[in-house]
Amino acid sequence: MTRGSWTRDAEALFAASRRGVIAVAHLEALGVPQGTSYRRCLPGGPWRRLLPGVVLLRTGEPTRRQLVEGALLHCGDQAVVTGVEACRRQGLDRPAVPGELIHVLLPLHLKTTSTGYVLVERTKRMPVPVRCDGLVVAPAVRAVLDECRRLRERAPIRALLAEAVQQLGVDPAELAAELEAGSKRGTALPRSALREITDGARSAAEAEAMAVWRRTGLPEPVWNFELRDDRGRYIATPDAWFDDVALAWEIDSYEFHFGQPGYAATLARNNRYAAAGVAVVQTVPSRLRDDPRAVVAELISAYQAAATHPRPPVVLTGRHERVVHGA
Repeated sequence: MTRGSWTRDAEALFAASRRGVIAVAHLEALGVPQGTSYRRCLPGGPWRRLLPGVVLLRTGEPTRRQLVEGALLHCGDQAVVTGVEACRRQGLDRPAVPGELIHVLLPLHLKTTSTGYVLVERTKRMPVPVRCDGLVVAPAVRAVLDECRRLRERAPIRALLAEAVQQLGVDPAELAAELEAGSKRGTALPRSALREITDGARSAAEAEAMAVWRRTGLPEPVWNFELRDDRGRYIATPDAWFDDVALAWEIDSYEFHFGQPGYAATLARNNRYAAAGVAVVQTVPSRLRDDPRAVVAELISAYQAAATHPRPPVVLTGRHERVVHGA
């Protein structure tokens, strides 16, 4: 593109960009003077400045993808996106929130620093990246723990770890190995939350359920094992199961159970429990946090009632890894 021709060929200029995002240095190589690029980003101009030396070839709010492209351009060829954004690109079902930073890893010897919406972390442990739809991102195991190290409260850490196990198929053992291999800074809460998950919790709500159960004084249940009748037919995979009295405890979140098709799946599950003669307690996650004393009382009462009836002929089988509750 010759000097000045860019004004007549906006399509070619866009084609040289990353979805409309381009470095000022690249524009200069295409014949756009540096001063012109910055002037076009002034109020009322046709472009928008995203980061130092990075512009969007239009006005208006950038998409999340354009923000990520801008972060990578700002940080250079060795940059790797990590944190929740990298998890999202690999399948985490969690929408971005306003003001959420894009976390980028860089080798320790580089001097690029955080600016705007970009959080730069320089590290001597650069991960082997993966490509997701053209973006260079950290593997899920590293990305989720990079995010957890920045969080300061147990609940969101526990939720993110559980989501990584459920939605991304991350092995808790791999998370534990990554915690051991990496920096110990900011790992106390992730380590504690991970222990809950490796003990059997497969969601943040189930981890909270474990804490509530400990207050009941009841025998320890087993978590997330398949239950079948005496003919081997599948009944359900209760969140918690008190085997001595055949009592199931289900943490039934509105998100998974009370929308379609979750509602129908929950009804079908409860019908199978009833047909097998199994007593079941259903608890929504909010009550685990807001009214744990009442949940404790309900569990104790249900356990005592179940103990007065003959135990139905149902048996546990191996652990079943569920993705969607109510199955």
